Amino acid sequence: MNPNRDNTQRAMPDVASDPQAELAGPLDWVGMDEIEMPVLLAGADEHVQRVSARVAAFVNLRRPDVRGIHMSRLYLQVDRHLSAEALTPASLRRVLRDFLDSHEGLSDRALLRVRFDHLVRRPALASANSGWRSYPVEITARMDGAEFQVELGVEVQYSSTCPASAALSRQLIQEQFVRDFGAGRSVDREAVLAWLGTPAGIVATPHAQRSMAKVRVKLAAGFDFPIIDIIDLVEKALHTPVQTAVKREDEQAFALANGQNLMFCEDAARRIRRALNTDERLADFWLRTAHYESLHPHDAVAVATKGVPGGYGPDRE
Repeated sequence: MNPNRDNTQRAMPDVASDPQAELAGPLDWVGMDEIEMPVLLAGADEHVQRVSARVAAFVNLRRPDVRGIHMSRLYLQVDRHLSAEALTPASLRRVLRDFLDSHEGLSDRALLRVRFDHLVRRPALASANSGWRSYPVEITARMDGAEFQVELGVEVQYSSTCPASAALSRQLIQEQFVRDFGAGRSVDREAVLAWLGTPAGIVATPHAQRSMAKVRVKLAAGFDFPIIDIIDLVEKALHTPVQTAVKREDEQAFALANGQNLMFCEDAARRIRRALNTDERLADFWLRTAHYESLHPHDAVAVATKGVPGGYGPDRE
């Protein structure tokens, strides 16, 4: 024990309670962002896993004469709740209720945002291998008085091959075929088969690019977070999610999937919207597809919503 330390009870200064009349005014949000925190996720098999997350915790400050909020209270409540119980709409509602109870008279709105990467093991397309995929997830819960809202967001990477580029490439291959075999000549099957295996047989290739689908959903009452289910819906709708462990047979299967699923960003957005519309757990959704063009230095983007009256608008980002 430090002999110079005075252990007697004493009042410590609290300058946050000192009003500043010249700067008085309410504030929309006050709190903390990028809080490092482990959170618990419950899978479909009820297995609970712990993941590293970044958390934002906020309340409003509606009293213009009060200089600040009690940030330490927000942190302690985040720590107490998120490290002890799995993330569900009900558990987040309890956190927000505690935020407001601990700031009674100061705040009537609260917000909690949790961001983490969800690791999922995915099988290869053709070989017996598998590997890990990381999906960014963001969960946002908000309480305004007694009204509670929660949103789930996921990001899914996929490959997109341009239909227009594919058509232009096919035309060039046809023209090369005419040059190599000549018009009016009889064509030997084995000669054509051999030609198709040469660089001349694929004189042009369509451009493809890594692409991103961002999805935000609001859940119907009574459902927990269907993180993997939404990711699976998106990937199955697109058919070309990026891969992990890849042998030659997997790369060939991936090339086939791309060739059979040519799509503009508009096609991708419509595919995802149709898939999400089939899930009764989703009261509303917003989605954005972005194709990171290999032809252009800019991205091709499409946005779609469920179309619920008073729900997500197209300008949601």
